[in-house]
Amino acid sequence: MTVETGRTDGDSWGPAHSVGATATMVAASRAVASQGPNALLDDPLADPLVRAVGLAPFIRIIDGELDFEDDPVFNRKTRAEQMAVRTRFFDNFFTNATETGVRQAVILASGLDTRAYRLRWPAGTVVYEIDQPEVIAFKTNTLADLGAAPTAERRTISIDLRDDWPKALTDGGFDVTQPTAWSAEGLLPYLPPDAQDRLFDNITALSAPGSRLSTEHVADPNLFTEERVQRISERWQRFGLDLNAADLFYGGERNVVLDYLTSHGWQVTLNSARDLYAQNGFEYPEDGMAAEFGELSYVDATLK
Repeated sequence: MTVETGRTDGDSWGPAHSVGATATMVAASRAVASQGPNALLDDPLADPLVRAVGLAPFIRIIDGELDFEDDPVFNRKTRAEQMAVRTRFFDNFFTNATETGVRQAVILASGLDTRAYRLRWPAGTVVYEIDQPEVIAFKTNTLADLGAAPTAERRTISIDLRDDWPKALTDGGFDVTQPTAWSAEGLLPYLPPDAQDRLFDNITALSAPGSRLSTEHVADPNLFTEERVQRISERWQRFGLDLNAADLFYGGERNVVLDYLTSHGWQVTLNSARDLYAQNGFEYPEDGMAAEFGELSYVDATLK
């Protein structure tokens, strides 16, 4: 199946092409992790969203027709556990933030994320979702057709994160005087290095003291070497998706997340993937995750 690829300034996408297809890939992994009597996740909306997008490789993965048991990264068990670790971390991040009184959340590059629909948000919580107009419209309309209702006040901001999204967010009712819980999940490699810095600069400028931020961190800012990106592309193409990672990821020297946030007033806690795997009762896949993504950590930062 051919999927439109390649990045240009001002490019856009829906859930079936370019960067949008990778969001559908993530949703497919959540759907798999939510299957069976011993499911690792509880995301009943992931499956119908992926089927509505209509990309055959992802539907075949959900249906168990593609399992890649010989692949140390993409086999069904490894992908389900990896997605469980990742999803549980960000779920817990938002839950813990609301328990401290935060009532405003922003999900950056929200894709097919369903947290506004499935988490138990306290009364009065407003959840903002920011993504490409086509992605926002697809998810909103599809979930409405399914009869799904948000569990918080959900406000959508349809804009590219390379554009003036802070103005669009404040125009949408965002309150800069209130602490906010921000997530930038699986986002940074799809931004140019300077746009990554601007993203964190904007988040900091919009955040009241006590705001929280979650994202990923790798010690090596140049993790995605040409060889590593090629291996990722080959894996995608094995299950029939004509995506080239080199067309989607932005290269170039970029700042280390830990150092940049710390220098901009955030108190950063790193949660290593190894530790999170152990906490969730999983064995860390040395020949898979470590080989492809280095020493990955998940960030939970608080603005001092």
